[in-house]
Amino acid sequence: MFHAVPQFLWEISVSMSPPMSAHERVQPQFLSQGYVSPPSESRAEQRPLVRNLHGTRLTDEFAWLKDPNWREVMRDPQQLDAAIRAYLQAENDYCEHALADSTTLQEALFAEMKGRIKEDDSTVPDPDGPFAYYVRYRKDGQHPLLCREPRNGGAEQLLLDGAALARGKPFFRLGATVHSPDHRLLTWTSDEPGSEFYTARVRVIDSGADLADSVPDVSGSAVWTQDAAAFYYVRLDRSHRPAGAFRHRLGTPASADVRVFVEADPGLFMSVGRHASGRFGDISVHDHETSEVWLLDLAAPAAEPTLVAARQIGVQYEVEHHPALNGAPALVIRTNADGAEDFKIAWTPLATPGRTHWRDLVPHRSGVYVLSFLVLRDWLIRLEREDGLPRIVVRRLKTGEEHVMAFAEEAYSLGIDAGYEFDTNVLRFTYSSMTTPSEVWDYDLVTRAPTLRNINVRFCYRWQLPFCRAEKMASAFRGLPGTSRRAEELQKFR
Repeated sequence: MFHAVPQFLWEISVSMSPPMSAHERVQPQFLSQGYVSPPSESRAEQRPLVRNLHGTRLTDEFAWLKDPNWREVMRDPQQLDAAIRAYLQAENDYCEHALADSTTLQEALFAEMKGRIKEDDSTVPDPDGPFAYYVRYRKDGQHPLLCREPRNGGAEQLLLDGAALARGKPFFRLGATVHSPDHRLLTWTSDEPGSEFYTARVRVIDSGADLADSVPDVSGSAVWTQDAAAFYYVRLDRSHRPAGAFRHRLGTPASADVRVFVEADPGLFMSVGRHASGRFGDISVHDHETSEVWLLDLAAPAAEPTLVAARQIGVQYEVEHHPALNGAPALVIRTNADGAEDFKIAWTPLATPGRTHWRDLVPHRSGVYVLSFLVLRDWLIRLEREDGLPRIVVRRLKTGEEHVMAFAEEAYSLGIDAGYEFDTNVLRFTYSSMTTPSEVWDYDLVTRAPTLRNINVRFCYRWQLPFCRAEKMASAFRGLPGTSRRAEELQKFR
């Protein structure tokens, strides 16, 4: 709620670089002498509602502002109760009048904040087979463009244009996008009412045309079957809770989709995901302390989901498939089972997924928190944290040999990117700190040579300025060969 407009507006100092020129920077301003006091604040009518819950008497004077019809309102805002709409409109009108005299300042602040980002930015292309996929933005654009290019270079192919899809709509948000294993099709989701109930559609990449398939009420991303004839997804119910995991076969109506899994506990979340090997996906049922995973055989979409381990309160786990670990198909598992408070990594033969068969691959070590892991054909990679600092540990699966990617700065943020490919010797990771702007690196797991792929030089804090210039950039890595090229590579992104 707006309460007062200050007589003097001080310059807002934004501690980011690059520094703006004097005429670009917001300057102190006095409000105009003709300033008119805003209208009276809008006051919501009090309509006391008394309830008794668990032996406690509760009175809510403003319960009427929650429309009993809220489920329908989520899908169609026009269904909102007229009295509630009138009150919200009065609040908006008050705010507009109260801030009317600061319109110029608002525009200047917005322009300055926009000046701190690279408007035509793009992600680093992520290779998958013959193509590399990425997202980019147009200057002054509000929506992303999904693109791909030949892996070894070539002309860009535009897969989805968010701005074109949003044209003429009062609201539009592009959701998850997933290309099919054969690179012919693309599932994409969007929310047009602003309800966060997404609709999934399927685009033929070469023609740019969408198939007739339209699947409503989707949550998260889809998982394609290996033959690209169907995909799995999570459907939401009227209360925006998971109604189950479904399989949609292309060319059939959404009403014919098969529910492959349903969860009776409404307090649990549900998601579907694809394993790096591409053979399996999974259904994860979880809350903040307990999880349960069911495998989806993407090579046999008619098969029923297979339970990995029955849920046990307080036990969390997540799995990845490997086709030939220790000579046979296996599952690699990150879990806090057996008292592993800081998590450990275990494995089990695919044929015997239950907990009694789990064997430690990376035993639990108190004080060393296993944050996440990746499984590649020849490598097990884990991101762990000790004494407040993260590090990446790389293990060659065949020999068990490990090496640590350590970093010299005293405090930093680190992340690993799963990517699309399973049979690869390249790890992509992100790095940033108080003195190093956000960077994207590709790391050769064999030669241990890092290659800088992107650096967000534009969004750089003032105290990072000495470090943002290539001639003063020192290596942040310790014990990694090839980092002497960092200053030269940084020039690419200036």
